[in-house]
This record gives sequence, structure tokens and C-alpha cells, in this order.
Amino acid sequence: MQNKSRRKNISTFVILAIVLLVPGFLYIGLNKIGSNTYLKLPVYGEKHLSGKMNRKMGREIPDTVFHQISPLTLVNAKGDSVSFLRSDSLISVVHTFYSTDKGLSKAMLENLRPVVERFKNNHKVKFYSISVDSADSLLNLSQIRDQYTKGLDTHWDILKGSSDILSYVREQLLSDALQDPADPSRFTISSQYILIDSERRIRGFYDINLKANMERLEDEIKVQLVEEARNNPLKVEKR
Repeated sequence: MQNKSRRKNISTFVILAIVLLVPGFLYIGLNKIGSNTYLKLPVYGEKHLSGKMNRKMGREIPDTVFHQISPLTLVNAKGDSVSFLRSDSLISVVHTFYSTDKGLSKAMLENLRPVVERFKNNHKVKFYSISVDSADSLLNLSQIRDQYTKGLDTHWDILKGSSDILSYVREQLLSDALQDPADPSRFTISSQYILIDSERRIRGFYDINLKANMERLEDEIKVQLVEEARNNPLKVEKR
């Protein structure tokens, strides 16, 4: 009789444990699964904790402050001012060049065109080619535009900045930009395209010298578009 009573008590305890613990484990499991069901690109640049906590899916997560690129006003081939990275609903692909460079700059422009063509029907993606040579004239920019962006100029801007563009590229875009001290007409520029999200954070670098990187650029533009849609389903571009 005592054995039956003991077994009954054990069974009752097991049932109660299952009833009490299983929902908790299911919640934790679903929480983890739900937070990892889609791919997120890394965020590049310095980062630090703000000291605040954000609550996400029932969990307290430390708030992280990431490197954000400052918006900038640049000039296009028509002499018009263009607001670079002031929209909060676009993702951007950026690279640098200078008009007298027939090597890397030319290759960067040529290899970007097929990527622009693939996304020409998506108004959420913008492409920028920025000259690091403040001496580049509007005629220089017009020649570059006519040669490379024909039929795509609503999605792809050819731009130039002022004399401080070199420091902006280094400090904000985290990219190479140096003037040759022995020859002011020559510059060191990066062989990478830069992917920037709608919050002005760098999400990827893609080296033109690696074919796989060009394919990865296209793939990760799509990945970032999914993240933007997921995070901002109702966001409307500010004009």
C-alpha cells in the first residue's frame, strides 16, 4: 500500500514538473529560434555600450551604439547639391574614384554597372561613386556619368566633394583615401565597395579583386533589403 502511495506521489510530482517546466523550456526555445530565423550582416566600425537596456522578445539586451556615417552634401555632374545618406529609408553602395585614374578607378566604375543594372527596379537601393579629387571638374564628372551610368543615372550618382573629402572617406567611410605627396594629381583609393544601411551603418566591404566578393555584394544587398523590410515595414522615404 505504501509502495503504491509512493509511486502515486512520484507520478504526481513528475506530472507537475512537466506542467510547470515544459512551457518555460518551450518559451526559451522558441525565443532563441525566433531570434535567429534570418541572416543579419555584421556592423563595422567602433561600437560601445550606451548603458541602456532594450527589451526584445522578453529578454533584456544591452543597447549598443554603432559607428554611424555623418550625412554630407556633395555635388553631381550638373553642379546640383546632392544629400548623401540623409534618407532614412535607403541602403547605399559607395566607392571612391578620381577621373584621371585609368586603372583602379576605371575598374571600380566598370564593375559596378552590372550590379546597378540588377537593382535598377528597386528604389530602396542607391549607388554612389565619389571622387576624392576636389580638382575634378563638372566636365570630368559629366564624362564619367555619360560613359558609365547611361540609363541608370536615377539610381547611380557620380559625385565630388570639397577639399576635406579625403578625411571624410577615411574617418566616416573607414576607407583608404590619401593624396600622393610627390604628385598631387595622384591618390591612393580603396579597391572595396561599401554597403551602408538606412541607419548609416557600414554592413559590408567588398574587394573588386575577388570575384566571390562581387557575387557576395549582390547577395548581401538582398539580405540587407530583407532586414530593412523586417525592421521598418511601414517606413516611407522622407523627401
